[in-house]
Amino acid sequence: MMKKTRTAAIAALGLGLALAASACAGGGNSGGSGSSSNGPVTLSFWTNATPGPGLTFFHNAAKTYHTLHPNVTINIQSIQNESFDGKLQTALNSNSAPDMFLQRGGGKMQAMVNAGQLQPLNLTATDQSNVSPAAISTDSIDGKVYAIPMDTLPEGIFYSKDLFSRAGIAAPPTTIPELEADVAKLKAIKVAPIAVGAKDAWPAAHWYYYFALRECSQATMNATAKSLNFSDPCWTKAGDDLSSFLKVNPFEQGFLTTSAQQGAGSSAGLVANHKAAMELMGNWDPGVISTLTPNQKPLPDLGWFPFPAVPGGQGDPSAMMGGSGGYSVSAHAPKEAFGFLEFLLTKDQQQAYGKAFISIPVNKAAQGIVTSSYEISSLQAFNKAAYTMQFLDTVYGQNVGNAMNTAVVNLLAGKGTSAGIVSATNAAAAKGA
Repeated sequence: MMKKTRTAAIAALGLGLALAASACAGGGNSGGSGSSSNGPVTLSFWTNATPGPGLTFFHNAAKTYHTLHPNVTINIQSIQNESFDGKLQTALNSNSAPDMFLQRGGGKMQAMVNAGQLQPLNLTATDQSNVSPAAISTDSIDGKVYAIPMDTLPEGIFYSKDLFSRAGIAAPPTTIPELEADVAKLKAIKVAPIAVGAKDAWPAAHWYYYFALRECSQATMNATAKSLNFSDPCWTKAGDDLSSFLKVNPFEQGFLTTSAQQGAGSSAGLVANHKAAMELMGNWDPGVISTLTPNQKPLPDLGWFPFPAVPGGQGDPSAMMGGSGGYSVSAHAPKEAFGFLEFLLTKDQQQAYGKAFISIPVNKAAQGIVTSSYEISSLQAFNKAAYTMQFLDTVYGQNVGNAMNTAVVNLLAGKGTSAGIVSATNAAAAKGA
């Protein structure tokens, strides 16, 4: 992911990870520090991939790897996204951690490193020569690699081109006033302008994150990552912006009780079934949406545009938030675990991964599969971004992030204020990330 330490919370999300196929096929020659015998090895792999093409990819990859390495068996376990962090933390604390697991990065990864729960991944010189320094730096702490990214996850607003056309919207909005005008046009055709799964908190909080990214300068973002002090006026201004945006009633009816990804009634499901026109989400969203369309195929009219500029904001209007779908190896996992992660980065596996998740592979050799308009749009915006940073609840750690997310939802529910977001976040920071 993107955070090295709190002193370097802002970094470019890399796109150039291309490990040598020969090293990957070797089954862990560069490996981690764990040990194993030469006999049969069974590995556990935890992912938040939901039933569908994504989860099928991992099962197929495990079977293929077993064919290549008959002594290695990999058990894939799918855990629902909103339950993942809690179950993983329980497993880590009870010394029953899976051998490989999805890594959120940021403060969460830092905490695992501090607790000695992760294995540093020792890349060979050949590996390092094929890996973009930016890509590896996002998953490194103090010069050591603790996770390997699988794809890039730039966040933006996914939208229905058909609904935009019906509403008379000729082009995606580039500023918040333009977005507010488009909200009115979509309401006129009886469509929910924007879907948000506020029941899960984090999707709603991402609106505040982006207003903060537009209001706060990069220097302020860096300083806050070091100090965890949210006293700069831009943090309150971001809440004011969100409050002002709420006045146009942009979200679907009942958004506070809507989930993000579960079923046709979720925010992703509303977009999938043309009940809502837009959703702010990372680039895993098309894969989720495709499982919720009536024919369970990709939404043919899906488009993407970056979060609009906020007039007068101190942040660079091209700055983006996002992540990388990376995986870590637990401290006591056998060396074969990292061998499987290397295998997942070979060209063929990365192409299959990108197709299954409808995402942008991190291996440049596999990026030829990126052909959809929304992927091309997000990749172009990503390459033009002045800088990128992780999601705030990842950068600032679980306790601070959860406090911020809860305070944002309170504001959306009419039970909180902009000042309340800042005070709640500062209070959590005082207790420790």
